[in-house]
Amino acid sequence: MDVETTPNGDLETWTVEEVATAFRAGEVAIVDVRTIQEYAFEHIRGAMLLPMHFFEAERLPSQQGKRIVFHCGSGLRSEKVARAALAAGFAPVAHMAGGFGAWKAEGQAYMGTEMATGNAIRVPGKDG
Repeated sequence: MDVETTPNGDLETWTVEEVATAFRAGEVAIVDVRTIQEYAFEHIRGAMLLPMHFFEAERLPSQQGKRIVFHCGSGLRSEKVARAALAAGFAPVAHMAGGFGAWKAEGQAYMGTEMATGNAIRVPGKDG
């Protein structure tokens, strides 16, 4: 994990592997800040949806027991949301480097869409 010290607190950037390992262990909650349409098409199974345009840091749940890790498609929006959360006094803050694109590129499991039927399907990851 990379940590950037900002005037509002530390911004953590986690790798896909760090997020996946912590998520499987139940140590983090993943918050997807992409659009509703992006999430509906494909998403990390179990990730919560909070589109960037609806983001209000003061409405975030406590991180007691589980850390929150933001993610988006490429890491740009999740970094903006993470910085906004820090500016609002929400800390510690983490986001996933490379976003969902990196998640898929590294062979992690996710929910996708069967193009022929439009049905949701589980896309297995490299670990089964």
